[in-house]
Amino acid sequence: MRSRLDGASLPLATDGADDARRLAGDVLRQLDDYVVPRLRDIDAPVLAVVGGSTGSGKSTLVNSLVGRQVTTPGVLRPTTRSPVLVHHPDAARWFDDDRVLGSFARVRGGQAAGPQQLELVDAEALPPDLALLDAPDVDSVVDLNRETAVHLLDAADLWIFVTTAARYADAVPWEHLRGAATRGVGIGLVLNRVPSGSSDEVGPHLRTMLDDAGLDGAPLFVVEEQPLVAGRLPEEAVAPLRTWIGSLAGDHAARDELVRRSLVGAIDDLVRRTDHVAAVVDHQVAVAAWLEQGAVESFVDCRRRLSEDVRDGTVMRGEVLARWQDLVGTGELLRQLQSRIGQWRDAVAARLTGRARSVERFQGAVESGIEVLVAERVAAAVERTCLLWRSESGGAALLDAHDDLRRPSEDLGSRTARTVREWQGALLDMLREEGSGKRTTAKVLSYGLNGVALVLMVGVFAQTGGLTGAEVAIAGGSTAVGSTLLEALLGDQAVRRLTLRARADLDRRLDEVIGAEQERYTRTLDASRPDPGDADGLRAAGAELRAQVAT
Repeated sequence: MRSRLDGASLPLATDGADDARRLAGDVLRQLDDYVVPRLRDIDAPVLAVVGGSTGSGKSTLVNSLVGRQVTTPGVLRPTTRSPVLVHHPDAARWFDDDRVLGSFARVRGGQAAGPQQLELVDAEALPPDLALLDAPDVDSVVDLNRETAVHLLDAADLWIFVTTAARYADAVPWEHLRGAATRGVGIGLVLNRVPSGSSDEVGPHLRTMLDDAGLDGAPLFVVEEQPLVAGRLPEEAVAPLRTWIGSLAGDHAARDELVRRSLVGAIDDLVRRTDHVAAVVDHQVAVAAWLEQGAVESFVDCRRRLSEDVRDGTVMRGEVLARWQDLVGTGELLRQLQSRIGQWRDAVAARLTGRARSVERFQGAVESGIEVLVAERVAAAVERTCLLWRSESGGAALLDAHDDLRRPSEDLGSRTARTVREWQGALLDMLREEGSGKRTTAKVLSYGLNGVALVLMVGVFAQTGGLTGAEVAIAGGSTAVGSTLLEALLGDQAVRRLTLRARADLDRRLDEVIGAEQERYTRTLDASRPDPGDADGLRAAGAELRAQVAT
């Protein structure tokens, strides 16, 4: 359980993740500070943690039980800053090393300076089978003191909870008492500083509250307000509590039952909390999958729309269409070509092979036109992905951590331009392959491969679905020129096959460009994706623990 919990990751900033991380840390500390050490050394002394509210007199009570000053009470709040563990000299071996409360540094000689240091004090007045630990306040104004108090209470075989007549109904102490009842840890409650003559009124009311909270078996010790003797309570005030503690430590059967009940309760509690951590891991796995699906769907839509742009004539708008007109000629030329095939061949050959600058301008316009379309479609996909990710705290945190994901990549334009140039070059290879070994090869070469490739390019783009008005006539005429020429050279079936191949090749190459944009999001998610097996492993360990405890 400890290994799986320590290895479980909650990398996404989803709702509840911070609480789950703290919960996992608390369970690990409880395992290290109490459960594992106690299981290894079941015969170690009972650790009774004296905890409670600010100013409740915990330190004075510990000094009174021991019979000398071992911990320092005070009037300034918070008083107990460093926990103090008091034990019999013969029991030092149980506490000098990190067997129990291993996360605390050991200090002797009154030199402890902070909550993460554990001051060890020996006292012959305590039985060898019992140790008392004076803990910081559970409601301290100092966060670290409160956290330390909780960790110490989680490491206890027995709680001695101290409150006062003025504060016994406060919410924070009762939160811890209810938790103790759920866990099954042994509890003794001390109602301290009760005004003289008020015991018969306050005591029964607190007893009723304890019964309602499921603590009907917890003994209640009432200590009235009275003068201190050498800074300690009179012997008769603490004698009942000392007797009860001594009976638990001295009676082996009672001691074993106390330790067993506390262990079983602690294990059941840590399994329950670990199940919660597993549920949050499951949630993060689901969130990561949802974020990935959103990104994938955005870029799938980007691919679909871009493919439509290629087929429906969108590419042939504007500059590309103007450059094609420059290259092929006027409408009058088109009319002449329809009636005189010989003039048509010569004119088109001259146009396609004799005006290199027009060819270059047309190729550049195609490259620029596709680049603009890709930029627009990718920008829309990025915006859609970011909008979806922003709707979930885990996705929003990833965008904040990776600012570049909020916009298309900086090299998108250059990669698109290079891809289009490579596609244009591939058209030449496609034409060579189609004419290879055929009598049409000479005809193709007579017009020049570059020129024929340009006409094939127009066949890929010039579909009238996206054009209107005069553009329809112009693009339609351009398509007719391209189709007629290619069919004359290669045959109508070959033209249809080449057009489909060229369009599919362009789609594939543009898919790779868009895929690289999508990969930025999936790669970021992969680096922050929890392992689905963590949740299953935690639950399996918890189920095994429950089974072991049951036997």
